[in-house]
Amino acid sequence: MRFPNWLANMLLRIMVNVLFGARITDEATAYKVFARAVLQGVELRSKRFEFCPEITAKVLKAGYAIKEVPIYYNPRSFEEGKKITWRDGYVAVWTLLKFRFVD
Repeated sequence: MRFPNWLANMLLRIMVNVLFGARITDEATAYKVFARAVLQGVELRSKRFEFCPEITAKVLKAGYAIKEVPIYYNPRSFEEGKKITWRDGYVAVWTLLKFRFVD
């Protein structure tokens, strides 16, 4: 993982843990699995990469715990089609703050 991506992931992890009292190690993971009952009570608005912070914030705010399961993942490079940019990091921060304090 490139250093800017690693740094963004670390900052998002710290934000989630501080804002929601969680203990997760990777907020920005794209692999998420939920019980149907959990998702039925969550209204999602995301259209892009802010899905990860939105679902994380809403599930934690609803009082559910997040359990992490380690996986092996080889991330794509930008040349291979990775589309997330630094702008998405700002959107993720805003999304976490919005769903913690506003919605």
